[in-house]
Amino acid sequence: MTQHDGAWYDRMYNNRALVPEHETHFARWRDTSAQARQAHRCMLDVAYGHGPNESLDIFPAEQAHAPVVVFIHGGYWRSLDKSEHSFVAPVFKQLGALTVVPNYALAPAVTIPEIVMQMVKAVAWTYRNIHRLGGDPQRIHVAGHSAGGHLAAMIMACQWQAYAKDLPPQLVQRGLSLSGLYELASVMRTPFVQPSLRLTQAQVDQASPAWLPAPHHATFMSVAGADESEEFIRHNHLIQKAWGKKVVTVCEDLPGLNHFSIVEALTQPGHRLQQLAAQLVR
Repeated sequence: MTQHDGAWYDRMYNNRALVPEHETHFARWRDTSAQARQAHRCMLDVAYGHGPNESLDIFPAEQAHAPVVVFIHGGYWRSLDKSEHSFVAPVFKQLGALTVVPNYALAPAVTIPEIVMQMVKAVAWTYRNIHRLGGDPQRIHVAGHSAGGHLAAMIMACQWQAYAKDLPPQLVQRGLSLSGLYELASVMRTPFVQPSLRLTQAQVDQASPAWLPAPHHATFMSVAGADESEEFIRHNHLIQKAWGKKVVTVCEDLPGLNHFSIVEALTQPGHRLQQLAAQLVR
C-alpha cells in the first residue's frame, strides 16, 4: 500500500470536511430517530453487559420468529450514539425483521479491539436472548455504517466458539456494510483521528478485517457512495479482493451518494440500498 503524507490522509478520511453540510445530516438522523421511537414499539437501553455504554435498543417485528438485524452505528469509533440511528429500524421492520441497535464505548477511553469485543458481546447477547423478544436466533444478520461497517465485517470474521462454547460457529448469516473501513493501517496514518484512536501496529493487525480469514458459509455485501473519497472507494473494493466474490457477493459504488447521505438512502423506497436490505433479511 502506497504511503502518503498526513495532509493527504486527512483529505481522504475527514468526511465532515468533505461534506460541509454534514450537520444537516446529523440533525435529520436525530429528528427521524426520535420519530421512529415514538411511532414504533421499542425497548431502550437494554444492558448486554456491565461495561461502559454496553446497552442496546430493540425494535420488535410484527410477527414472531422474525429475522434479526444488528445495526452498528459509525462515528470513527469516537463519536455518535445508537439513539441517532433509530431511524433505520422502520426500514427493517417493514421487511419483517427485528432490529437491534447497540452502543459501544468510545475512543480514546477504549481501543478499537476493545470496541470489537463489545460488539461480539452484543451479538452473543442477541443470540442468547432474542428468542424471548420475537427474534429468530438462527437468522441473525449484521449491518453497519463507516466505523460500524468495519465492526460489522469484524463480526462476520469472528471465531464464535473461541469466544464462547455455547455459540454456533456460524452465528451471523449475512452482512451489509455502508462505507466500511477494512484495514486500519491507513487510519493509523491519519492525523485528525489518530490522537483519539491511538492505534498501534498490533491493533491494526488484530482489527483489520481484510487481513483476517474470510468467513465460511456466510455472505457479505459492501457498498460506498460514488461521491466519497478515493480511499473509501478503495476500501469498498478491498474487502471483495481480500475475501473473494463468493463471500462478498455485492461490491458497489452507489451514484449520487456521499458518506452521510448513503445511510439516508437506506430509508428511500425503491432505492438500491432497500433492495440490498431485503436481500439481507430475505
